[in-house]
Amino acid sequence: MKGNRWNIAAATFALALAATGAARAQAPHPADRWEYALEAGYLAKVRNNSPHDYRIVPLQVAWRSPAVFDLWRSEDGMRLAVRNRFALIAEAIVQGPESRYIAVSGAPTFELWTADSRTAAFFEIGGGFGFIDSRGVAGGQGQDLTFNWYTQGGVRRQLTDRFALTASVYFTHHSNLGMTSPNPGIDVLGLNFGAVWSFR
Repeated sequence: MKGNRWNIAAATFALALAATGAARAQAPHPADRWEYALEAGYLAKVRNNSPHDYRIVPLQVAWRSPAVFDLWRSEDGMRLAVRNRFALIAEAIVQGPESRYIAVSGAPTFELWTADSRTAAFFEIGGGFGFIDSRGVAGGQGQDLTFNWYTQGGVRRQLTDRFALTASVYFTHHSNLGMTSPNPGIDVLGLNFGAVWSFR
């Protein structure tokens, strides 16, 4: 009798494992879902185009589309996918003549996924526009309307099918495209971290 109970328990456990594996196999790839992310970082001045030693804390809410297309896919499941990214940006300028920057940006995202769909290296490059609280300080920004250009590269790790963490090296440039003279711009580089949730 005890032997039968152990056999039934073992069979039930094996079926549960098989069902879990089948469910994971049927789950959409993370790159094929809509998702949003909360990101925060710390950036420091890297060029001498302004006399001010800028320090910036960027906060972003970002949305990524499902993969638009794949640039490459291997037989074992690795893939290089291209997605779209849109972000709302709020930067706290903790060191510099200005104090805040509110903006939007857009970019393609290139993601190189491992065969198990759990880890990806990613790269983004894009830009947008926003408004800074310019104060007429020499070496600071000459007007409120300011454009941004950014790039970041990093690693993403899926902790569950619908939740991931990211870490990246992040660079951003602010400029008014020569609308004022002088036009010192801001160039800062640092680290950016994110939490990602899929919602489809």
